[in-house]
Amino acid sequence: MHRIGKVVLILACVTAALAQSPEPPLTDTRLTIHTLVREDIFAGFLSDNMERLARGEKNVQTLLEKRPDAKYELLAWQAGATLYRAVRAYEAKRTDEFQQTYRQALDLFAQAQKYPANNGIAAGGVAAVTGGSYALFADRLPPENRAAAWAQAYDAYQLLWKVQAPSVDKLPVHIRGELLAGLTQSAQRTGHADEANQHLDRMLTLLRDTPYEPVAKQWKANPKSAASSTLACMTCHESGRLAARLATFK
Repeated sequence: MHRIGKVVLILACVTAALAQSPEPPLTDTRLTIHTLVREDIFAGFLSDNMERLARGEKNVQTLLEKRPDAKYELLAWQAGATLYRAVRAYEAKRTDEFQQTYRQALDLFAQAQKYPANNGIAAGGVAAVTGGSYALFADRLPPENRAAAWAQAYDAYQLLWKVQAPSVDKLPVHIRGELLAGLTQSAQRTGHADEANQHLDRMLTLLRDTPYEPVAKQWKANPKSAASSTLACMTCHESGRLAARLATFK
């Protein structure tokens, strides 16, 4: 039943996203680059809306010129979108296209990681986008590429945990849930069993009565089920957030 509920929830999110998709005001510096590009790119990720994905990618390119201070986070978003295109090519058995696009995604992720050591904002943004992208798509890559993809996800979530652990119980449900889900699943996929169990226990405590709880309970009761299920993306990626944010300015 939890799987059906998740599908219904995602469909509701996607419907809301499609209904509330104003053209992002790229010149408005009151908005973060994440707010400006997130909804279009996730419309591609969650509903295969390639028109919205393309708009998000185009806006990333524009913002790379207009907001050079956010270069590394924007490269991470570009990498995530390219990773999704690689996954689609693989699933359509377009092998040459997959290989080329996947290499592009890896190169973009590598460029995104080159932020200055003292740039904590870029570090957090890049880690969140990188971890989230791989959490969504690592299991959909060819088997020979999955271990490396999950290793990247694991490293990204470890960095996020260092920053967000002290206030994890105060984070909004979506952010808290995706953080703990990413930590748990990336640890499980990379063989860090003790870490995975610790984070799973945190999920059962800190995400009680949320959409994350049923699958977390399933993983706890039947650890073997973890290999063929996911904890990630159990809540909306805040569809309509851009429209709501713009409304506050009025």
